[in-house]
Amino acid sequence: MFMKKQKMNFKILVVDDEKDIVDLLKYNLEKEKEFEVISGLNGKEVSRLVSEHKPDLILLDIMMPEMSGFDVCRQLKSNPVTSKIPVIFLTAKENEIDEIIGLELGADDYIQKPISPRKVIARVKSVIRRTYAESETNVKTEEYIKFKKLELDSVAHTVKINGDEVFFPKKEFQLLHFFLSNRGKVLSREILLNQIWGENIYVVDRTIDVHVAKVREKLGDYSDYIETIKGLGYRFNAD
Repeated sequence: MFMKKQKMNFKILVVDDEKDIVDLLKYNLEKEKEFEVISGLNGKEVSRLVSEHKPDLILLDIMMPEMSGFDVCRQLKSNPVTSKIPVIFLTAKENEIDEIIGLELGADDYIQKPISPRKVIARVKSVIRRTYAESETNVKTEEYIKFKKLELDSVAHTVKINGDEVFFPKKEFQLLHFFLSNRGKVLSREILLNQIWGENIYVVDRTIDVHVAKVREKLGDYSDYIETIKGLGYRFNAD
């Protein structure tokens, strides 16, 4: 029986010179079961940590010794490789908020201390949703797709697993086709609804979830590749 390697869904880098805050955020984020947290205690560590771990989002304190959060953000946003990583500032002073807005450093949000773990989690999910799901506009489909021993031919309307043909009704076939064409991307229920059912058709989330469950059931050993991303949608994880 094929066993897929288990992994967290989103990697969060937390950088703050107060270890208690880092530990608090790490504990509460990882308790959500959808985040893996990497941490640092000063701005100079960020470049190395980003290079080594490739985080999906960064929680960044502003007032740190050696290198401030402002300088770190400038560095990240000036590098084409890291410029698209969303950044949420952690700030201890009200006047820093005005400075963040005025400097237009490219940060996606800010959270004022004292830290509320629930607020941080909500803001993190919101920024991730905007960055990796709702902003998804370049969705695509391909006529013939082969992923390992899973083959889909949209012209012949066939799916083969390990060489054996498996029948998929129209909507399930379209869902699988869309997942395979957009491997690695988080696809919100709204995107799936618009692409598979059409923008003017009313379909509840439960209908989409039931169809995804049926697709997984037919995929057998490949079912685990379709991941549920809590609060966001689904992703065909090709890793």
